[in-house]
Amino acid sequence: EADNSQALLSGKWKRISNSSSKMKYVAAYMLLALGGKESPSAEEVKGLLEKAGAEVDEEKLAAFIKGTEGKTADALIEEGKGKMKAVAGAAGGGGGGGGGAAGGAAAEEEKKEEEEEEEVDVGGGGLFGGDEGGGY
Repeated sequence: EADNSQALLSGKWKRISNSSSKMKYVAAYMLLALGGKESPSAEEVKGLLEKAGAEVDEEKLAAFIKGTEGKTADALIEEGKGKMKAVAGAAGGGGGGGGGAAGGAAAEEEKKEEEEEEEVDVGGGGLFGGDEGGGY
């Protein structure tokens, strides 16, 4: 039964490593760029992916390379940052507000509490200077 589970796991891994995700093309492209290729070609990306044991979908690779034509890896990263900012801005800032009617009363209570507080000298035993009793 252990052999059967190993076969199942290796089959799942094959499906994952050979998935049709665009990320493998992005990752290979960026690795080549980090290795010194200013603008890696489709053949270079394909070669790297095949060496890693991944299947290459020629159509997806061609579409990816078409989107990178005339751009350096640095330019693509900057373009991606702009897109991320746009997505983050469109997502909104979360739930805020609410409870506006009670806001004034809460502020009043907070103000009263602040007025009631008083400073308590906990001393420092001359640790931070400024205390009486001679300096060191």
